[in-house]
Amino acid sequence: MLQMAIKLVLILGLAFTQLVYSADDDFIEKKVVLQISDYNPQKQTLVLNVANNVIKHYGQDVVKVEVVAFGPGLRLLQEGNANTGRIQSLVDKGVRFSACSNTVRNFGKKLGHDLALNSNAVRVSAGVVRIIDLSADGYQLIKP
Repeated sequence: MLQMAIKLVLILGLAFTQLVYSADDDFIEKKVVLQISDYNPQKQTLVLNVANNVIKHYGQDVVKVEVVAFGPGLRLLQEGNANTGRIQSLVDKGVRFSACSNTVRNFGKKLGHDLALNSNAVRVSAGVVRIIDLSADGYQLIKP
């Protein structure tokens, strides 16, 4: 009997969590995915500027922003990148940073060791696939 009550509480808690998440998502008016696939440090800065400007303009409660890094652009999310502080600031505003696992693996082969990523980077299977999936979910792709 006690186990059944515990299961019921867990199920109701999960359902409530899903309801709250969905309700929060209903207020999101804009979804933006920013692509960084270029090594150029000026492009990296530009992507971070665009993410910040979008958040500043719409407000972090109205817009979702995700930066997807792959190819040479993955260097933005490399541990110790000069933009680490800016990335943290954007994460604090709700921006997600996705790192392409294919690129991480390829960099590792070239370097001879695992590539260390910024602790805020979320690994995804493939950067391009992530962009395709986000686009299908209503995100607008921006390639600064």
